[in-house]
Amino acid sequence: MLSPAELDRLRVVLVDARNPLNIGAAARAMSNFGFSRLRVVNPYELAFRKARSAVGASDLLAAAEQYNSVADAVADCASVIGTTAVRHRELQHPLRRLDEDAGGAIRKQLQSENVALLFGSEKFGLSNEDLSHCHWLVRIPTREQHISMNLGQAVAVCLYELIRTPPAKGPAVRGKPARAGEVERITEALIDALCLSGYVKRGSGISTKTKVRRVVRRLNLAAADTDMWLGMLRQILWKLRSEKQ
Repeated sequence: MLSPAELDRLRVVLVDARNPLNIGAAARAMSNFGFSRLRVVNPYELAFRKARSAVGASDLLAAAEQYNSVADAVADCASVIGTTAVRHRELQHPLRRLDEDAGGAIRKQLQSENVALLFGSEKFGLSNEDLSHCHWLVRIPTREQHISMNLGQAVAVCLYELIRTPPAKGPAVRGKPARAGEVERITEALIDALCLSGYVKRGSGISTKTKVRRVVRRLNLAAADTDMWLGMLRQILWKLRSEKQ
């Protein structure tokens, strides 16, 4: 079993949830397994309000935190993990099966750091923009002929696996990892510098931004290095802006 501190470090993040029954089922699954940190990003307002009356999880739902963006919802997390049914999309992230090493890897991270577990909308899952905030992805090993699961059921299966799986073994990570909010500030500064330098055209679309965000996350920056990265990028931005005046 996870300790109370480990349970508190997991953030279950529902992105663009639409059905109040699914939101209620997800909250109930969290309550079943002892998790309490529910976050919702851009929920369909009517669905979210109705879900707050869900039987057995009303207190958890009442305490749910609501955000306008994935970036804000995961800002205090050192690791962001997305869930996907894969389908035919081309993934740009490492993908792990929940029944193999994924559960243990998440358990290991929860020993010392906040972790966000993202679930997408019932109809479309997580968008490429949502996925760009993730460090890696996990999938539930359903049969190929029917790979998509109900949102509430997917949350329940993932949380059960976390409860039953021992932490992964391996060497200790050197240095405290940077949190997602710090990494996002570095990403935004880098994108501004790339736009000012002409490497990237402003208004070039979400795809360029998501590509840059994925590249930055693959660096696995340490918390101790974030101030230096921001300082360097801000100096570059100051120089580029002064030259354009």
